[in-house]
Amino acid sequence: MKTFLYKALFISFFVFNISCKQNEKTETVKNTATQEVIEYASGLSIQKYEGYSIVKVTNPWPEANKDFTYVLKEEKGVVPDSLQKYTTVAVPLKSIVVTSTTNVPFLEMLGVENKLVGFPHTDYISSVRTRALIDKGIVKNVGQNERLNMEKLIDLSPELIVTFGVDNNNPMIKNLEKSGLKVMIQGDWMEQSPLGKAEWLKLYAALFGKEKEADVLFDNIVKEYNEALSAVKNKQAKATVLYGNMYQDQWFVAKGNSWVAQFLKDAKSKYIWADVEGTGSLALTFEKVLEKAKSADVWIAAGTFKTLKDLSTNNPHYIQFDAFQKKSIYTFESKLGATGGTVYYELGPSRPDLILKDYIKIFHPELLPGYTLTFAEKLK
Repeated sequence: MKTFLYKALFISFFVFNISCKQNEKTETVKNTATQEVIEYASGLSIQKYEGYSIVKVTNPWPEANKDFTYVLKEEKGVVPDSLQKYTTVAVPLKSIVVTSTTNVPFLEMLGVENKLVGFPHTDYISSVRTRALIDKGIVKNVGQNERLNMEKLIDLSPELIVTFGVDNNNPMIKNLEKSGLKVMIQGDWMEQSPLGKAEWLKLYAALFGKEKEADVLFDNIVKEYNEALSAVKNKQAKATVLYGNMYQDQWFVAKGNSWVAQFLKDAKSKYIWADVEGTGSLALTFEKVLEKAKSADVWIAAGTFKTLKDLSTNNPHYIQFDAFQKKSIYTFESKLGATGGTVYYELGPSRPDLILKDYIKIFHPELLPGYTLTFAEKLK
C-alpha cells in the first residue's frame, strides 16, 4: 500500500512539475515574442506582445529625469504581474481627450476623430472635420491646458486623457489621476526628426487598434519624404536663409539641430544659423541678426503676416534686409482655420513630406513641377 502511495505521489509530482515547466515556457514565449514598431521617433517605444503592448515615453520635456510606461491591454489579453505597477489602458479606446492640436490630425488620419470627446480651448483647432464635431457639441471645450475643467472631464469620463508636460511640476496631471481619470504623457513636441515627430501616429494607432492602417499611412509619408529628398539630391545648396522675426525685443532663430533646421538642410539651402549646436531657439538682438543676415536670399518669417506692408508695419526696420527688398519672404503660419487656429502648427508635424516639398519649391522652384505650396505663402 505504501509503495503504491509513494508511486502515486511521485507521478503526481512529476506531472505537476512538467505542467509547471510547460506553463513557464508558455509564459516566457508570450513575454518574449515582442515586436518594436517604432523606427524614427526617439522618445517613443511600442513593444507588441500577445494580448498587450508596452508603451514607453522618454524625454517628454527638456531635461526630463523620468520616463513613463503604459500597458495597453487588449480585450482578452493577460498582463503579467510584473507590469501591474504601470497604468493599464484597455484598448481599443471608445473615447479620448487630447490636449494638443498636433494630435487631431492623427485621429483624423485613422478615422477615429469621432472618439474625441474633449479638447482644451477648441478655437485652436483648424480642421474642418473636427470643427464640425465641435459645432455639433460632440467635442466639448474642457478649459485650458494649465487649467483643465475637472468637473467637465469627470462628467465626460473619457477612457484616456493624452496630455503633455513642460517640466516635472504639473499638479493638474496629479489631480486628474486622483479623480480616477487615466492620463498618458506624450512627448511628440520634443522630437527633432521630421519623420520621428510624425511617427507618433503609431501611438494613436495602438490606442485604437488601427496599427495596420497606421503602417500604410506612415509608410507613404516616409516614401513621399524620401522621394522629395531624391528630387533635390544632386542640387547645390545656394540660397542663404534667414529664419524668424522679432518677438518683443528679441529675435528667435532656430538652432542647428532643431526640427526646422533639419527641413532647411534636407531642402538643400544654406541656413545661416545651421552651425549653432542644440535644439530649440537662440535669442538674438535685431542688430546681431541684421549684421549676419542682411544679404540673405530668402526669409522664412514667423507670424500670420499676409503682405510685406503688414510685416514692415510690425517693424519698420525689416525693410533693411535684402530679402525684403527682393520680395523673397515666406511664412508658414498665415493659413488659419475658421476660429483662428494655425493650420501649419496643427497639421505640419504629421505631414513632414509636405513641409519638405514646400521648402524645396521655395529654394529650387524648378523642381516638383506639379506641386503647389501646402503651408507656405509668399508675402506680396
